[in-house]
Amino acid sequence: MKIKTLLIVSAIGIALATPESLQAQANPKPVKPDVGDVKDDAKEGGKKRPKFDTEKVKERLKAAFDKRKKKRGDAKKKGNKVGGKKGRKGGGAFGKLVRDDEKIKELRDAFKAAAKEQHEKVKGLHKQLKDASDEDKDGLREQLKGLRADWVESMKGNSEEVRTRLKEIREEFKNKRDDVIDANDDGGDDDPGE
Repeated sequence: MKIKTLLIVSAIGIALATPESLQAQANPKPVKPDVGDVKDDAKEGGKKRPKFDTEKVKERLKAAFDKRKKKRGDAKKKGNKVGGKKGRKGGGAFGKLVRDDEKIKELRDAFKAAAKEQHEKVKGLHKQLKDASDEDKDGLREQLKGLRADWVESMKGNSEEVRTRLKEIREEFKNKRDDVIDANDDGGDDDPGE
């Protein structure tokens, strides 16, 4: 009895182990014939198609990339937002109001002029710092620190002025819908259906 059970168990074990020992393999790819410059396709009535030319495709892709790059550059010059609606930061109608505001433009131009002047001063001090002796370098470094502190203060002042102007623009173009609705409710008739 023991031998019979042993044979049955071993037969079941071999039957279950056989699928695991086989390895699944993909069918090999068929070998493609060398077609040269032209493909003959007998099934489609003997049409001849030219061989795929990589150089022409590369030229077309390069032309398309150049065209896209030029178009994007033109859009940036016009002031359009290039990133689409999802990547757009601030650009709606309120952004146009801010960009076209005269006081904001004056503040921006004054800040650019001040930045250019500050840059020239720092550049000059750095040139002096290269050629200076050890005793003079400490004084020049102090001047650079002072310029930096003044620049930080002027930046804060400029940003504060821009912020106040933005608040003024928001108040000027604020939607007064709620006030109009409340005024209509107070002065209206009791029977609106008549």
